[in-house]
Amino acid sequence: MERLLAFAKQDRRIRAVTLEGSRANQNVPRDELQDYDITYFVTEMEPFIENPDWLQAFGQIIMMQKPEDMELFPPAEAGFSFLMIFADYSKVDLTLRELADLDRYFQEDKLVKVLLDKDQRIKAEIIPTDEDFHIARPTARSFDDCCNEFWFVSTYVVKGLCRREILFALDHVNYILRPELLRMVAWKVGMEKGFNFSLGKNYKYLEKHISPGLWERLLKTYALTDYGEVWHALWTIQELFREVSQEVAEHFGYAYPDYDPNITIYTEKMYRKYFS
Repeated sequence: MERLLAFAKQDRRIRAVTLEGSRANQNVPRDELQDYDITYFVTEMEPFIENPDWLQAFGQIIMMQKPEDMELFPPAEAGFSFLMIFADYSKVDLTLRELADLDRYFQEDKLVKVLLDKDQRIKAEIIPTDEDFHIARPTARSFDDCCNEFWFVSTYVVKGLCRREILFALDHVNYILRPELLRMVAWKVGMEKGFNFSLGKNYKYLEKHISPGLWERLLKTYALTDYGEVWHALWTIQELFREVSQEVAEHFGYAYPDYDPNITIYTEKMYRKYFS
């Protein structure tokens, strides 16, 4: 951190520096594995991008990624980033942004700590908060959408398994069914403990907020090495979704969908037809 700030202070083109991510979040436990998510607001970006030798001031880089300079993985954020792993295994995600973007930047992200403001451009007090990442309270519509997506896509998993297209089935389990299940479990956590905190990126703090039994059943659905395991995972995922979503529906007074039994029967019949 000292190196990052010292460099910014001596370079006249860098006018402001901010810290984002977990190191700006007081609710996140501290450890040595946390990245340094830093943004430099500069008067001109091109010289920094065209000749990246200036990055050597921070130490020996053993690997670097520049998302904005990649074709296969296009960037999702503004600016130009240098994602660096150093010889001591520290990781720094350093982003350059135009100074003119400063006001818009504070509208995009609330989990920000100001480290340097050479020109006193930042007039309002900036207090880092992770409120944008808190568990979202479900509306009747979002609850129904989640249920609809889960049960409808369950049929794609069944289709993939019956056709012996396991990669097709796995993709729908991992990238659609499981995210909807986790969303529903997060709503359960919210209704029990409040909607004023975050479960972390990829639900990484979920284990702390659910029962050991639910956690154990959830983890078992990640064993997906053959067709038998995928079928068992599908049944377990459906059971978990049904149990949790019915709790959520009852708590909020939402209607639980009537197509669950139809898709459950469909799943059982297709299994018996193609695998029993």
